[in-house]
Amino acid sequence: MLSPGSPFPLGATLSPNGVNFALAAPSAEAVELCLFDDTGQHEQQRIRLPAFTDGVWHGLLPSGRAGLVYGFRVHGPWAPHEGKRFNPARLLLDPYAREIVGRYDGSELFLGHDPANPHQRNTRDNGAVALKGRVAASGASAAPGHARIPAGERVLYELHVRGQTRLHPGVPAALRGTYAGLAEPVVLDHLQGLGVTTLSLMPVQHRADEQRLLAMGLGNYWGYNTIGWFAPEARYWSGRAGTTPASEFRALADAVHARGMELVIDVVYNHSAESDELGPTLSMRGIDNALYYHLRADDRALYANWAGTGNCLNLAEPRVLQLVMDSLRHWACALGVDGFRFDLAPVLGRGADGHFDPRAPFFAAIAQDPVLSRTLLIAEPWDIGPGGYRLGEFPPGWLEWNDRYRDTQRGFWLRQGREGAAGLGDFAHRFTASSAQFAHHGRAPTASVNFITAHDGFTLRDLLCYEERHNLANGENNRDGHAHNLSNNCGVEGPSDDPAVQAERGRLQRALLATLLLSQGTPMLLAGDELGHSQQGNNNAYCQDNETTWLAWIGAHDPASEAARLSAFVARLVALRREAPVLRSTRWWPAEPAEGARGIRWLRPDGQPMREADWHGGTALAILFEAAAADAGAWLVLVNAGPAAVPFRLPAGSWQWRLATDDPAPEAGAAQPQPHAGTVEVPRSSLRIART
Repeated sequence: MLSPGSPFPLGATLSPNGVNFALAAPSAEAVELCLFDDTGQHEQQRIRLPAFTDGVWHGLLPSGRAGLVYGFRVHGPWAPHEGKRFNPARLLLDPYAREIVGRYDGSELFLGHDPANPHQRNTRDNGAVALKGRVAASGASAAPGHARIPAGERVLYELHVRGQTRLHPGVPAALRGTYAGLAEPVVLDHLQGLGVTTLSLMPVQHRADEQRLLAMGLGNYWGYNTIGWFAPEARYWSGRAGTTPASEFRALADAVHARGMELVIDVVYNHSAESDELGPTLSMRGIDNALYYHLRADDRALYANWAGTGNCLNLAEPRVLQLVMDSLRHWACALGVDGFRFDLAPVLGRGADGHFDPRAPFFAAIAQDPVLSRTLLIAEPWDIGPGGYRLGEFPPGWLEWNDRYRDTQRGFWLRQGREGAAGLGDFAHRFTASSAQFAHHGRAPTASVNFITAHDGFTLRDLLCYEERHNLANGENNRDGHAHNLSNNCGVEGPSDDPAVQAERGRLQRALLATLLLSQGTPMLLAGDELGHSQQGNNNAYCQDNETTWLAWIGAHDPASEAARLSAFVARLVALRREAPVLRSTRWWPAEPAEGARGIRWLRPDGQPMREADWHGGTALAILFEAAAADAGAWLVLVNAGPAAVPFRLPAGSWQWRLATDDPAPEAGAAQPQPHAGTVEVPRSSLRIART
């Protein structure tokens, strides 16, 4: 029997008195707690929650224990056009479940509606196969993770837990592709050796793959289809005795922190895996559909679809906002993460009217939270809803992925003389952190997360090997993925044995990496770019859990290999960034610096200041970071994205070369001849840096 228990906290909470269950379902008529055997396949007991307080159904099970498998059946009317989709024949997952049993297989048993008539309930019981929660043991208290890396020193590295180590020869076979594998010293040694400060994991919250993919024998490898916001994805758990997905993830966080690095996770609170009105009923749709989701005003049987995935969570509802905030605190406090990258973040700031507001309840709640306000907050600042592109409009303290930086640098280095080319003015604006978007309301240059490549799109190698996407393996007839890639295959589509093509690709690869790590703002590297990883031209590998996306480490530790040389080059760039404070300034450069203060001078190759007309043409310029009176020296960046070598007249001073991208050796520059008569020639598609 259940006693009334407490309406808070929500979820299943273990205490010396048993397990308290609490579920927010204000429109429901009744809620049944269903208890299962350890396998989750056999229902053993069904008990009505006895109490209903402020929209929360709750009850205390005195005999409850850790490891108990459970789910809910929620009673109420079936009236889809009123937004009500209650169906007690569906066993529903607790949105607060800390551990999840079972896996969605795409079968019709998961549909809340009759597959032959969507207007009617599906009366077949799915308790044996439904997703269920497992009561988690009370974990030891731990200090929450919080951002520790100074903003100007942060270097992000976006990676996939499985893909990072699935083929790593230095990781024990049983741990490859898991949280434990990522925590292995040989893996963290590599990342620390590159100079990475912050690991940014692609989604690790429990997901359910789309029915369409499952029918093709594929899955949502990227993981942007969450259904359990408190539970680490069990597919990345090693299964080692004495561990759980949560404990193994926490051990990963501890291992990262022991290196002095940060751990950020990609989170998906804009939509759920329940998809549109024809999707499965796994959890919130059956708990209180009209509470949890944005429904269309013209027909409440349909969903607002600003994420392009079928539905959107309604954070304008206090209970939904509470779910998100409680989930974020759980990951920060119990699981030790230092920050979050929010997928399609404008959805989180959309009110009941669908309009985005940077002062929306979600942003206010984050700002006042004593834990979450100290975490690293990164927005993907666009969705597909009305007015969905919001770059630069997030609150102070937030960082934002800057796709305009990506497109400008690709256009500048790869598309000269072709469609999509970027000029010197655009290059300079993005190189100095996109002030037009970010220099307001006290925001710093580091708010701009600069990247050339990310999980979504070509890898760096493929950017220089393919003009067209090659996504047939995704089963969508090559229609998916971006068609506008601003890439350059250097004359050959795909791999090439031509030494000239290989040399050109290498030169451009290094120029792009150098630009990224020398720019103002927060740089982000894509995992595998330092190894020359290729996805064979697939620029939307979201459903490829295979060698397409798994990083190939063969030869990576052979100093003579291309992968090792490129990794060493990246490490040299990051070290150079650390050496030069001017390259990672957290303050905006003044247009007219005060006398004796640091400033930037933009120079033509002939050494004269850039004039207005010069910004609209040409492909070469010099960037001089002048020394302040108390500084030891100045820094000079020479840029040539043109098709031929360009002579540069150097500013007065004794310049010491620090790096040259036209040479693949990581220490290139030190061996460069000293300039003769104040001039130096910079080869095509190259960048050089020097200091006094």
